[in-house]
Parts: sequence; C-alpha cells; structure tokens
Amino acid sequence: MAVIKGKKPHVLAVPFPAQGHVKPLMKLSRQIARHGIKVTFVNIECIHEKIVAAAKMSAGDEEDGQEDDNIVLTTVPDGRSPDDDRNDSFKLLESLRNTMPGFLTGLIESINSSNGDERVSCVIADITIGWILETAEKMGAEPVVFSPPSAAALAIILHIPRLLEEGNLDSNGTIEKDEMISLSENIPAWRQNELTWSFPVDLETQKIFFECSLTIEKTIIQAKWLLSSTCYDLESAACDLIPGLLPIGPLLETKNPKSLSNSCNFHPEDASCLRWLDDKPPGSVVYVSFGSLAVLSQQQLDELALGLELSGRAFLWVVRPDLANGSRAVYPDGFLERVGELGKIVDWAPQERVLSHRSVACFLSHCGWNSTLEGLSYGVPFLCWPYFADQHHNQNYICDKWEIGVRIDLEENGIRTRHEITTKIEMLFSDGMFKENAMKVKAMCGKSVGEGGCSYKNFKTFVDHIRK
Repeated sequence: MAVIKGKKPHVLAVPFPAQGHVKPLMKLSRQIARHGIKVTFVNIECIHEKIVAAAKMSAGDEEDGQEDDNIVLTTVPDGRSPDDDRNDSFKLLESLRNTMPGFLTGLIESINSSNGDERVSCVIADITIGWILETAEKMGAEPVVFSPPSAAALAIILHIPRLLEEGNLDSNGTIEKDEMISLSENIPAWRQNELTWSFPVDLETQKIFFECSLTIEKTIIQAKWLLSSTCYDLESAACDLIPGLLPIGPLLETKNPKSLSNSCNFHPEDASCLRWLDDKPPGSVVYVSFGSLAVLSQQQLDELALGLELSGRAFLWVVRPDLANGSRAVYPDGFLERVGELGKIVDWAPQERVLSHRSVACFLSHCGWNSTLEGLSYGVPFLCWPYFADQHHNQNYICDKWEIGVRIDLEENGIRTRHEITTKIEMLFSDGMFKENAMKVKAMCGKSVGEGGCSYKNFKTFVDHIRK
C-alpha cells in the first residue's frame, strides 16, 4: 500500500516494554522531535505508570509529567487478564502479539481522524516487536525498525540460518562443538553461552529467545529503514555485514535531564549521589550498576560488598530493591558502618550524569549495550560483569577489541570473589592504558555524532526523508 502522508510528518514510536528498550528509543524520539517533527511515544499502560511514578519521585513537585518539544506520551493496554502473572514476560509477549495490532490500529485511526494535518506517517518499531510493521503498512504509515543492541548482536542473529545449516548450532541455539563462532576477524568471536539468545541456566527460556531471534530477518525485510543504536566507527565490520543498516548512535540524553520523556526510567533516580560525587577527588570513584534485570545471590552480593570495601576505593553502588534474588539487599555484618562516607548506595542513579562526573574513575557494569555506549561516550574504563545474552559479547568488545576494560572472572563455583574484585579494581586504577584507550573511544564516538560525523549524517538522512 502506498504511504499516505499528512501535511506534517508524525512519527509513532513503539518500544518493547523493558527498560533497556524503552530508553534508547525515547532518546531517538527526542532527537527527532527536536527537528520539529511530532512524535507519539506508545508504552503499554503498566510501563507508562512506572515511568510517571518514577519521574515524580525523582523530581518531586517540579515534575508534572507534561511534555513539550513535539513529544506526546500515550498508552495502549497490554491485553492481559487480571489473573495473568504480571512477572511472566513470555505471557506478556504472547499477549502483545495477539492484541497490540488491534490497539495500535485504533490509536492510529483516532490520531488520524482528530487532525488530518498530522496523520501518522511513520511507525518506528523496536526490532523485537517487528510484527507491528504490518499494522503500520495497513494504516498507510512507513515501517521503520529500531535495533537497540550492537550491530554484532544483530549480525549473529541474521547468520542463524547459515549456522544451523553448517551444524554449528542445535535446536536450542547452543553451539554444538567446543569451538568459537567468528563472523569476521575484526569482530570478537562468540564462545559457548555468549550468543545473543544464550541463557544456559534455563534452556527452555533460551529456546524461546532463539525462536524469537529467528523472526527478526522477516522484520528487517519488511522495514523501509533499519536504524541501529551503534556507531559505524566502533563496529564497522559488523555494520558491513547487515545490508541497509543505518548506525545513528551513540544516543545520549538531551540537556533537560528532569524531563519525563527524557529519562523514561522505571525506577526513581536518587540525585543525592551527584552531590556525594562532588566531594570526591577527580578519578577516584568506582561506579557500580547492573542495569534493570540482573540479580545476585546473597553469597555473590556479600562478596561484591566485601570486595568494594577491601579495595579501599570510594564507590557509588546502585542496588535496586530487587537486586538480591528479587529482594532487598542484606549487607555483611558491619559493612555499612565500616565503609561510612567512602561508599554511597542508591536504588537508582542518573547514570549519564554519573558517568560524565569528573570523580568517576571506572564503571563496574553488566555490559548491557546502553550502559556500554554511555560509558564509551564519557571515556570511562570498565570492570566487566556480564549477566546474560549479548552482554558477554559486549564484554569481548570492551576487553579484547577496544582494550578499555578488564573481566571480573568467575570461580569454578560460579562466584566472583572479593579477592578477584579487588584485584581487578586495582589493575584498572594502576594501568593508565585503559583510561587512555577509553578517551580515544570517547573522541571517536563524539566525532561520529558531531556535525559531519557518520551517525550525524545518517540521522540527518533519515529525518530529511520523513519530513518530505
């Protein structure tokens, strides 16, 4: 069907309902909106409620949840019944697949009928819910895909048919032979359990991830544009493996960090950590955050706490209320009293403002792609602690290709010990190579998004197109 455009371009952006997907698509939406293009950002209702509540708790009475800059936040139901388990993400995905096309059709019809000059002309869908592109086309809107992970993560997914054919993978997506998978000499190889869909502790879950990955190729074929949250200079070899890929990253926050649509956090930010950082010497603080999904056993949490203490370094530690096996953290006896002002613990932090702070020396991270790009953009070396999926390959980029970080290795019992944690912290502080390399990567990222850079040009090409 031919694309029907109104007098003014109007973008509908639809993320997958997870923190690591909502935030980068919102950053992209903010950039589009700053070019005078209206964006309607569509969350499911329960996610929107989390974001609004978190923003109000972060900013107090100053935050009224109203938006400007051509961004409108709206919602659709998730289609689940009151009896459904709210923590079952696979049930949610199944429900969205069955109900979201109808809800989005109704939303687009409502928007188009309310203002004929601002009909929805483009739908940007997260790559994991690419099946909504059929709805976009039926409604006369141009279908666009946004891919939040690295180009390498997408490239390995697109190579699944070949890997199955050659016998490299079994039906669960596990590497069959005791070997590594390499797509290019300029991309770190994938070891067993490092694939984008890997979840070795639960092969049933991994199989679901794997089967979802198999649908992505069809999504890309349907899309008119494939936007990627990466930078060509960082991942040129991986980008070159994906025809039509348009790298537009790193996507960073706008200048208004208190804006509801700018943050899109599921947890309230504790800005007191910024004031705490102000009192610390330059390059002295270890920043620790595992993102929105990782969980630690009580034994592992104890080892991390004691490792931070034994290092003698100041640390800012993000401890979500559900970090310790889904529960509030319990710290080793006397830990909080012993570390005193040397340590600061918060439920959630304004991460980019933390990473850009002069006091932060390094980032102990789960190596999610969003966190990886943010650390790269601010020239911060990494202590790598991947949890699952693409995080292991991101670690390989960080340690082996860019050489801006070190791995915190597991013992045979699956625990990262206090001694290992302390040793790696000292290694990062004592070797200036990591910071030097990190600053080179920072400059590369800055050049790419700066005027005339590769990501800048790619984004401009896309914006110019949707304005026509």
